[in-house]
Amino acid sequence: MGKNPSLPPRSSVLGRGSYGEVLRIGAILRKETVGGILLVAAAAIALVWANSPLSGSYFALRDVRIGYEPWHLELSLGSWAADGLLAIFFFLVGLELKREFVAGDLRQFSKSVVPVAAAVGGVAVPAVIYALINLTSPGTLRGWAIPTATDIAFAVAVLAIIGSHLPSALRIFLLTLAVVDDLLAISIIAVFYSSDIQAGPLLLALIPLAAYTFLAQKCRRFFGTKPAAAWLILLPLGVLTWGLVHASGIHATVAGVLLGFAIPVIRSAAGGGPSAGPGLAEIFEHRFRPISAGIAVPVFAFFSAGVAVGGWDGLIAAVTDPVAIGIIVALVLGKPAGILGTTWLLTKATRASLDKSLKWIDVFGVSLLAGIGFTVSLLVAELSFGQGSVHDDHAKVGILAASLLAALLASAVLVTRNRQYRAVEAEEAFDTDRDGVPDVYEEDHRS
Repeated sequence: MGKNPSLPPRSSVLGRGSYGEVLRIGAILRKETVGGILLVAAAAIALVWANSPLSGSYFALRDVRIGYEPWHLELSLGSWAADGLLAIFFFLVGLELKREFVAGDLRQFSKSVVPVAAAVGGVAVPAVIYALINLTSPGTLRGWAIPTATDIAFAVAVLAIIGSHLPSALRIFLLTLAVVDDLLAISIIAVFYSSDIQAGPLLLALIPLAAYTFLAQKCRRFFGTKPAAAWLILLPLGVLTWGLVHASGIHATVAGVLLGFAIPVIRSAAGGGPSAGPGLAEIFEHRFRPISAGIAVPVFAFFSAGVAVGGWDGLIAAVTDPVAIGIIVALVLGKPAGILGTTWLLTKATRASLDKSLKWIDVFGVSLLAGIGFTVSLLVAELSFGQGSVHDDHAKVGILAASLLAALLASAVLVTRNRQYRAVEAEEAFDTDRDGVPDVYEEDHRS
């Protein structure tokens, strides 16, 4: 059958992205891999310590309170990790979000529509599944947002270990999916998990935030070339903004995102313009990502993942709680169903087709990988039920079990796919060595 000239050409979804984007994503993957390993190690240490004969010392350490009470900042170490250290993580999220939508591939509707829609599906379907399982229990229904988030550091660590030969398009899809997923998680925390909002501190927070934004925009070249200046000038303004947002009743991690959004992405004309090199957002991301991935997130995981299971009976009680059941089913089944289903529907509703370098089984494997909901899920569990409560402990057991199960299932799929892609690369390398010209090049020039 001939092609119908009246129909527009089919576009591809989950494409390879621009060359610069591929290089940038590769660099992020390498950094996130180390962070993911540290994250898993910190969580494992906490889990073993919390269930050892020395468990009392773990919880005593987590509950040690430090800070200045008149400023409402006398918090436990666990709360400092959740409210303070995670603000660094969300600052990086803010930088990444702004960069993607201002200068990254997500600024193009054709490249952003699929990961955006897939992320929405990957948030909505798990939330609905959890809500249906806990529909008759108003006390546990509050945790509906726990299974909506993907832990990018954990997921990337798994992908890096098992997927060395997977197409770059698949890696870019996971990263961009996680970026949008983070944006949705931030919105959920800000809207649904802020309580007793105080207008006074919130309005006061606008003053240091405005000064921070003005200086970052006006003096972007100065802060880009003088690393110490950011610590001496921007950091105090950022800490003040964070403290006032915390006092207002809005979760303090939202302040981290706002501070990230305030950093300019593109170089100023005085600095040579966009073509002269990375903007301040990318420079800051390079400087502060090691602090987030190497310190902030692992320390939070250490204080948050320690759950006293209580032996076999305690484990049975935890995994049979509707909270844990809802989380496990939502993350392991709901996440891939939402992501894969939305992507498939887009290809059917439009004239888009899957990128030639990918197969649907590849997308399914990454969709399973997105079911690893760890850092943000643990945070939302604490916001939903309160740290140390029975439902919080059961939720954390569900998160840990679901993340492990999602990682194993994704590995089973993607290891096989990685082996096939590696065989294809070896065959192409053999053909190139044989005649000096890659088969793909030859085919392109025969037509």
